[in-house]
Amino acid sequence: MDVKETHFRSIEQVTGQYLNNNVQKTNPGTTSFESILRDKFNTQDIKFSKHATQRLADRNIDLSGEQMERLQKGARLSEEKGIKDSLVLMDKYAFIVNTKSNTVITAMEQGMDEDKVFTNIDGAVLV
Repeated sequence: MDVKETHFRSIEQVTGQYLNNNVQKTNPGTTSFESILRDKFNTQDIKFSKHATQRLADRNIDLSGEQMERLQKGARLSEEKGIKDSLVLMDKYAFIVNTKSNTVITAMEQGMDEDKVFTNIDGAVLV
């Protein structure tokens, strides 16, 4: 067994030399970890639940790239305002979006003959 000699005598000396020198002190003008993490998730593409995917197929709803961007913008605006489950209204469509998971829960056309009642939402965004 080969034991290397070091000039450190205790774990405190090792941690003091290697860890304390790398610790960055936060300044009031620096970006917080939370805001960096939030920005990371805001750039993430919106997802569709199995239920929403089925509703889109059943109702022959095809979204263009521009509409997908607007839907993502609506989800991001909802999240920024603290809305957890949002109704996003866009063109002739209505989407229920869970902002925490950035997932569309269901989708429908606004002019359908169904009841126009939306439950389990805590905010709405028009995009």
